[in-house]
Amino acid sequence: MSFQLVIAEKPSVARSIAAVIGATEKQNGYWQGGGYLVSWCIGHLVSFAEAGQYDEKYCKWKYEDLPILPQPWQFIVPDEKKQQFEIVRSLLNRPDVDSVTAATDAGREGELIFRLVYQMAGCTKPVKRLWISSMEDAAIREGFANLRPDSDYEALYQSALCRAKADWLVGINATRLFSVLYHKTLTVGRVQTPTLKMLVDRDAKILRFQKEKYYTVGIQSGSLKAGSGRIASMDEADTLRKACAGASAICFSVKREKKTEQPPKLYDLTTLQREANRLFGFTAKQTLDYAQQLYEKKLLTYPRTDSQYLTEDMGQTAQHLVSDLLGLLPFAQGLDLTPEVGRILNSKKVSDHHAILPTAEFVKQGFTGLAESECKLMNLVCSKLLCAIAAPHEYETVTAVFSCAGNEFTAKGKTVLVPGWKEIDQRFRSTLKADTEEEVLNTLPELAEGQSYSVVSDISEHFTSPPKAYTEDTLLSAMERAGSEDMPEEAERKGLGTPATRAAILEKLVQMGFVQRKGKQLVPTKDGINLAVVLPESLTSPALTAEWENRLTEIAKGNADPDEFMAEIEAQVRQLVKTYSCISADKQNLFQSERVVIGKCPRCGENIYEGKKNFYCGNRGCQFVMWKNDRFFEQRKKAFTPKIAAALLKNGKAKIKGLYSEKTGKTYDATVLLADTGGKYVNYRIATDSIM
Repeated sequence: MSFQLVIAEKPSVARSIAAVIGATEKQNGYWQGGGYLVSWCIGHLVSFAEAGQYDEKYCKWKYEDLPILPQPWQFIVPDEKKQQFEIVRSLLNRPDVDSVTAATDAGREGELIFRLVYQMAGCTKPVKRLWISSMEDAAIREGFANLRPDSDYEALYQSALCRAKADWLVGINATRLFSVLYHKTLTVGRVQTPTLKMLVDRDAKILRFQKEKYYTVGIQSGSLKAGSGRIASMDEADTLRKACAGASAICFSVKREKKTEQPPKLYDLTTLQREANRLFGFTAKQTLDYAQQLYEKKLLTYPRTDSQYLTEDMGQTAQHLVSDLLGLLPFAQGLDLTPEVGRILNSKKVSDHHAILPTAEFVKQGFTGLAESECKLMNLVCSKLLCAIAAPHEYETVTAVFSCAGNEFTAKGKTVLVPGWKEIDQRFRSTLKADTEEEVLNTLPELAEGQSYSVVSDISEHFTSPPKAYTEDTLLSAMERAGSEDMPEEAERKGLGTPATRAAILEKLVQMGFVQRKGKQLVPTKDGINLAVVLPESLTSPALTAEWENRLTEIAKGNADPDEFMAEIEAQVRQLVKTYSCISADKQNLFQSERVVIGKCPRCGENIYEGKKNFYCGNRGCQFVMWKNDRFFEQRKKAFTPKIAAALLKNGKAKIKGLYSEKTGKTYDATVLLADTGGKYVNYRIATDSIM
C-alpha cells in the first residue's frame, strides 16, 4: 500500500486536516489512515545558518570581516526542532510514500517553510499544493479536490527565499557594522529600522511643537450658535465681543449639501489589528494570535490576508452567512437589512486570500466556549461584514454664515436622512464596554437668508494641539502607507512589511529597548532615537524598504529576476560597509548607559558609580570597590542597596533597619560602619556589635 504524505505548518492544523481526510490513527509525530500520512512543521523547522557556521572567525564581531556574503547559503535545523524534523524527513523518504502534499499556510512564508524542509530532507518525490483560506471541513475537502502542482508556486517560493536572504544580509551586516562602531548591540532590520525612524520623527515633531493660544468669539440666539474664526489676541477678541453684545446678526448664506458615506470594506489583517487596538487596546500581536486561534478552531477564515474583498464566486456563501448572523448576533436583532453582497465581491482585488470572514462553523457553534478576547474579535469581524453589505449612510449638512458687527460667524449642522450601515455600527458599539466616541449631531433651526437675530456674545480660549504620539492603530496605518507615494499605482503590496509581519516588528522594537509602550502610545527610547539618527537614509527610508516589498511581489508574479534582486542587495551591503568604516570618538559613547553617581571615593575623592555587581571608583588607578554580594551583608540577610552605599560613603556609617542576628535569631536596627583598610578591600562592622 502506498501513502500520500501531507505536511502542515502546525500540529493543530495537521490534526484538523487529518480528521477530514480520514487519517485518524495517532502515531509519533504524525497521523495515519485512509491512504494518508499527515505530519507537521513547527513554524520554521529549517533555518538559515548563523554567520559563525560559515567560518569560525565570524563568531567574533569585527569590522575587518564585513561584509559577510554567504556562497553557497547554508541551512540548519535548530536543536529544539530536530526531533520533529527527523520524523518529517523519515516520512518524506519512506518507500511507501509516493507523493507529497504541501499544506503549510497558503502564502509566501508558508511556501518557504515547506520547500526548505523538503530540500533539507533530500526528497525528490512529486509535490502538490493545498491552497485554502479556511480550516472548515468543507474548505479542506474542496482544497484536496483541487490540489495544484507545487511548480505553480515556484515564483512565490523564489520571492520568499529572496526576502529571507535579503533580511539576513542586511540584518547581519548592518547589525554587526553599527554594533562594532558604537560598542553596543544595535539591531538593524530592513522593516524595523524605517518603522523606528517614523516613531522618532513623530516624537521630534511633538518635542518641537510650541503651543499657541488663540480665541474665538461666539454669538447665540436661542438654540442657534455661531462662531468666529481664530483670533490671535485677547484685546481683539474682546473688542469684537463687545461690538456684538446686543447687536443683530443677519444670515446672508445658507448652504445645504446631501452627502453619502459608503459602507466600510471587509477586514484585512491590518485593518482588523488597527480597530482591535482602537476599541479594545489589543496589541497587533495579540490580535494576530487571537485570530490565528480562531482560524485553527475553524471559526474564522485565514487571517494573514491583505485583501478586503471576496472572490466573485463567494456571493452565495456571503448571502447565507449574513442571514445566519442576523439571527445569531444580539445587536442585530430586529434589524431591517437588505444585503448588497455584490459590493464586497471583486476577484481582481483578491491576491492569495480573501478578506477575513466568520465561518459557517462559527454560525453553528456561536460564542460558546470562547475566551472574552476571542468573543470581542468575532463580534468585530461579524459587525464589519454586516456593515459592509448594508446601505450607504446618507445625511445632509447645513452651513450658515452670519454677519454681525462687520465680522463673519459660521454655524454648522448635520441631519441624518438614511442611517444605513452606521445604524449597525452604532448598535455594535453600544454593546462595548470600551470607550467609543459617539458622533454628536448638531441640528440647526430652520434658517433663511436675510433673517435677522438678536444675539448675545462670549469669548472662548483655545490652544493649538501638538501632533499625537503613534498608537499601534495609527502606526500600522502609517506602515501600510509608508513610501506609497514613490510606488507605481499598480503595485500590489505597498508599505513597510506585510500584514503578517508588522506585529512581530513592533514587538521586536519593544523587546530590543528601542521603543516603549506608554498606555496605548508607542514612544521611542533614548537608544531608539540615537539609533535612528546615526543610521544612513538607505536603512531608515520607508520609500526604499517599500520598494523592496514591491520587487518581491514582482518576483512572486514571475515578472522579476531573483538573481538580479539579490545582486543589488549584495552591492548595497558592500557599499554600506565601505562607507561606514569609522566614527568620531565622541560618537562612540553615544549608546553607553548613563552611570549613576553614588558618592565620593573615600580614598581618592573621585565619583563612585553603581555597576551590576558592585559600587566602584571612577578612577581606574584607585582600587576602591564595594561588592553587592559582600559576605557581611549576605550573612545578615540584608541587600546592599545604593541607599546604604551612599550613606556609608557620605558619613562612614549607615543606619540599617532589620539586620538579622544568627546569634539571637532576631532582627535589630543597627549602625554599620565603613572601615577602609587602605588595601584592596573594605571592612564593615556594626557599631553596637553586642547584639550580634
